[in-house]
Amino acid sequence: MRKFVFIGAGSLEFTRDLVRDLMTFESFDDAEIALVDIDAKRLDYARRGIEKVVKAGGHHATVTATTDRLEALPGADGVLITVLQGGVDVWRYDVEIPKKYGVDICVGDTRGPSGIFRFLRTAPVLLEIIRDVEKLCPNAVVLNYTNPMAMLVSYLQAQSDVSITGLCHSVQGTAEMLAGWLGLQKGELDYTCAGINHQAFYLELKHNGEDMYPALREAITRPEVAAEEPVRIEMFKYLRYFPTESSGHNSEYNPWFRKRPDLIEKYCMHGTGWNPGEYAYILKEYMNREDTWEAEYSDWLENGEVELERGDEYASNIFNAIYGDGTPFPFNANLRNKGYITNIDEGACVEVPVMADKTGIHVKGVYTLPPQLSALVSHSAKLEEMAVQAAITGDTDLVFQAVLQDPLTASVCSMEEIHNMVQEMLEKNRAYLSYFKF
Repeated sequence: MRKFVFIGAGSLEFTRDLVRDLMTFESFDDAEIALVDIDAKRLDYARRGIEKVVKAGGHHATVTATTDRLEALPGADGVLITVLQGGVDVWRYDVEIPKKYGVDICVGDTRGPSGIFRFLRTAPVLLEIIRDVEKLCPNAVVLNYTNPMAMLVSYLQAQSDVSITGLCHSVQGTAEMLAGWLGLQKGELDYTCAGINHQAFYLELKHNGEDMYPALREAITRPEVAAEEPVRIEMFKYLRYFPTESSGHNSEYNPWFRKRPDLIEKYCMHGTGWNPGEYAYILKEYMNREDTWEAEYSDWLENGEVELERGDEYASNIFNAIYGDGTPFPFNANLRNKGYITNIDEGACVEVPVMADKTGIHVKGVYTLPPQLSALVSHSAKLEEMAVQAAITGDTDLVFQAVLQDPLTASVCSMEEIHNMVQEMLEKNRAYLSYFKF
């Protein structure tokens, strides 16, 4: 019997879907599912939700729940991390303070001033979790879903030998979207995708051995396609390769789309995709759900159906490859660069093709980004590593230096304005940054 521990199980829908995916593999029908969250109310809802999934599928898994991860971790084969350090009343300032200085943020969970401060709050929490894993289940495979992915994975891998892999759904999600644009079925595209998290690109895009980029260039001329992802389509036009993450996210990572109101109106307000780029898009979503999540989840517990078909997240397939029937599973993973991408700094966290099998997780090759992509991606990777070193050394000046050269921030602010913004954000987060030298 295998044991899987979900830390941050209060991410209710996401935890439910990940457990459902695990249960679709016969090897894990009788697994122990250990749920951990510091919020007792959300933890109880998570337990009840998982028990509903187990019952609906006729599975034999056992479900436990605790607010103390030290009770859950011993004997774990897999650990999944989906935590949020600080609620909406804390991370709202990651978005609202930059706005005062003219930096318009859509999501703010990956890089730039918002992503860096989310990372600084979260890093010590995840390191404590990994230290507990080292003591209680050192051979466990740890899969991290918490953002900002690249900075957190680099920070953890720099300080631990535990098997830690960062997972995101942008690569497979975008591939499915592109297949639809090209008139193909889900899973029919073959691709090689590499870069860094939320800023990776499809270096190859094929169907039955045929290069599909010419067809994609035709597809984006169709009005319904052109309207769906305005930022990403513009990037594809001029960079020649299609990026993985949504228009809203991508608009934050470069200086081209959010530095003037007219550009925001043109590129960030009218897409038909999941996240066009509206200011504070995710913050508004969370704030709107603060008073409704309990009623919504309670209604699902009482009346909702359980979807038993496996979803598209990587986690269950990875665990099946390692602990289950051994079917090898290819995916894109976030790992510190050890020569995997030749023109991104060693040690920076990169997102590259890997294979999971009975012996673990292995990078599939060595990749070189085209120069125009390397220039864009390497800059972001350098700033992320600067923030990682800031967290390791407790150096607030490195925090400032990382934000100072953020492309969007630098496109709208002076150096003095960026300094003042960072100082304000440091003060607002002081309670979470006791490991820094103020």
